[in-house]
Amino acid sequence: MKPPVGRTPRLARASVAGSVVASIAAALISLGCAGEGGEAGVVELSLGHVGSPGSLYDVTANEFARRVNERLAGRAELHVYGASQLGGDDAMLQRLRLGTLDMSIPSTIMSSMVDAFGLFEMPYLVRDREHMKRIEEAVVWPELAPRAEEAGYRVLAVWENGFRHITNSRRPIHGPEDLSGIKLRTPRGVWRVKLFQALGANPTPMPFSEVFVALQTGVMDGQENPLTQVTSSKLHEVQDYLSLTGHVYSPAFVTTGAGPWERHPEDVRTEVEAIAREMQAFVYETAARMDEELLAELEATEMEINEAEPARFEDASEPVYEEFATTVEGGQSLIDRAREAGAPEADS
Repeated sequence: MKPPVGRTPRLARASVAGSVVASIAAALISLGCAGEGGEAGVVELSLGHVGSPGSLYDVTANEFARRVNERLAGRAELHVYGASQLGGDDAMLQRLRLGTLDMSIPSTIMSSMVDAFGLFEMPYLVRDREHMKRIEEAVVWPELAPRAEEAGYRVLAVWENGFRHITNSRRPIHGPEDLSGIKLRTPRGVWRVKLFQALGANPTPMPFSEVFVALQTGVMDGQENPLTQVTSSKLHEVQDYLSLTGHVYSPAFVTTGAGPWERHPEDVRTEVEAIAREMQAFVYETAARMDEELLAELEATEMEINEAEPARFEDASEPVYEEFATTVEGGQSLIDRAREAGAPEADS
């Protein structure tokens, strides 16, 4: 595999410049760039996310900001801070509760904040985006959103992170046995770690902003993410194999701090929340298109790409379902309702 262009500057940016940018951006928001009291009475709003430029997060967050700023012109203005400028998901969730950030788009990490969100860590639970829409209505709004509110977070809308696949620098992954001994980076989420332990890998949670360097230096052998995160962060430059496992579908949740969000005028909040929900169609359409385009891009690189065998992964991960069902309050009911939402009769 030929050496990628620009690795050394990228390493330097990740270790030094990235932390400086995060500190400056956070300081600006804390000093009042986000919140009420903007010029001429304009409400200044902020949204942070971990996606790199060109990622699904980046594209959809910027489109969201464009719509908000167009429809609330003269009343509110939304500023987007991407690429972990404000730190990782955990740091941004803390800022939401403190009121120093208005919105973020957490995904896997929600299962560390509210254990019931671990439902979306169950492998091969979500079949496709239409199934996800039905799960949203059957489970997210009546069950998960209220639990998030109790923990201090308000979910405004359900967007997407995507269908996750495995990349690594050692060998193709066809079944669980191929993961044996592989040092695999995972997001911070107890159930993702449990899943890959059950599949035989050696998983380690790590902020997304640190993944490229960890793969480049060999600290990690591989990682698992949607294609949009692989390409936008150029992970294919430091990975030899892409295995299309599709083992987990990760929704993303447009989230605020439950208390701090109330400080903004009601008309602004109502409009922003409506736009956030309206965005879902754009998010899903963009995600589906990007999946096709990005796979074609990766096929043109030196990565070796293979189809995995989902049934073997499902069998090996059954203990994770059993543990979730017995240790999370109402866990079995959540699984059953999500599965029933995808049953054929639900389509009629």
